[in-house]
Amino acid sequence: MKFHEFGNKNNPYIMMIHGGGNSWWNYLRQARVLSDRYYVILPTMDGHGEEYASKYISTEDTADKLMAYINTECKGHLFALCGVSLGGQIVMELLSRKPDLTQKAIIDGSICYPKPVMARFCMGSIRFCGGLLFSKRACRLQVAMMPKLLPKKMMYPEELVQYYMQDMPHLRKETLYTMYRTYMMQYTLKDSVRKTKAEVMYWYGEKEMKCVKNSAKMFKSYVPSCKIYEAKGYNHGYLSIYLPDEWLEIAEPFFQKDKKPKDIISKE
Repeated sequence: MKFHEFGNKNNPYIMMIHGGGNSWWNYLRQARVLSDRYYVILPTMDGHGEEYASKYISTEDTADKLMAYINTECKGHLFALCGVSLGGQIVMELLSRKPDLTQKAIIDGSICYPKPVMARFCMGSIRFCGGLLFSKRACRLQVAMMPKLLPKKMMYPEELVQYYMQDMPHLRKETLYTMYRTYMMQYTLKDSVRKTKAEVMYWYGEKEMKCVKNSAKMFKSYVPSCKIYEAKGYNHGYLSIYLPDEWLEIAEPFFQKDKKPKDIISKE
């Protein structure tokens, strides 16, 4: 696991955890904006990005390694902890480990209970189509197709295109198999998360799968103070991955105690 760091260590610490199949640059644009007021840490999970040769093991194993880093480098505490998709599930796991680990947390588009049928489908897709999805040629085609598939405001800047082309062709099938098995088939929210003292927001896109929305409800049943935000018109991880400015419009007020996040929708 590798850590990319931005800002002054004298400022409050924020850790932002990328999704499965992506890498630290998932949150690069947000990190640069926040780094004038916070010390921002972007981990690269094992099996991803420049750490592609390292074996990805599980959500819990990743949380173990992040806790070790937080205890050693952050004196055991963060100001904020954020994650999208698999990264959000890791945030949930970290919240269950230590009640006062962080003051704020954002979980975006994650699941927190097993979906074995979906996991088997994803694993089967990788088994038969993985080479087509993540070869250099396939990645070039995906980048070329982005303007036709996504609105202009969701286009990657050239820097992120370069990171995408550098990292994605190295993503191994073994990493994806393990990720889908542990993220979708095995993980269940820990009861100990009820003890967290963090202020939590659980985000999802209006067009997300039902299991993501149900996960938000499940998490809120464990942590009643959690605020749920539904991003109207958006799909999985759009704010974190494609729309950093809109992400910041919601996250920055949440990080400031005297303000309320924009258009929070709390679903009881």
